[in-house]
Amino acid sequence: MKIAYTRQRLARRVSQLGRAISRDYAGRTVDVVVMLENSFLFAADLVREINRPVVCHFVRSETRDIRMGGHPRREIFFSAPPTLRGRDVLVVDSVLNTGVTQDFLLRRLEEGRPRSLRLAVLFDKPEARCVDLQPAYRGYAAASKQWVGYGLCGERGLYRNLPYVAVGEPKSLGGIGRQRPRRKTSRA
Repeated sequence: MKIAYTRQRLARRVSQLGRAISRDYAGRTVDVVVMLENSFLFAADLVREINRPVVCHFVRSETRDIRMGGHPRREIFFSAPPTLRGRDVLVVDSVLNTGVTQDFLLRRLEEGRPRSLRLAVLFDKPEARCVDLQPAYRGYAAASKQWVGYGLCGERGLYRNLPYVAVGEPKSLGGIGRQRPRRKTSRA
């Protein structure tokens, strides 16, 4: 496993994004819609960097493979979207890959008639895009890789707690960017 984005590098970029968002939303309250689960750490750090009043909302998507009319089909379901009529809305997700899920959510939120609606992502993979969608705020343009850490999970939901983003699936957490605790010894 190789560290691709260090804790310090992530913090610098998230701070830059927070300043840009604060500037663009000057004098307004930002309704941040966090797409769970991969983006929870990125979103937490980002909202702390936004120097404007922020209201947080959380949505969760679920993709299901179904059969309709004898044909396989994939559907996206979201938890109930917040009411955002006339509000300035910023959707936050960690990775913009094909864009299908984010585009679907943005269209659904647009039906509620927000004043403005933008997308912020930490990683953008434009070569994988299947829909015409560009984020207003992007941390990094990146190639398609299997990332873990900083909220992104590996197999069985592991490694979200790593303070950096690494490429690949580690065999175990031992020795991966963390010091091992010292053994306690008892004195007789």
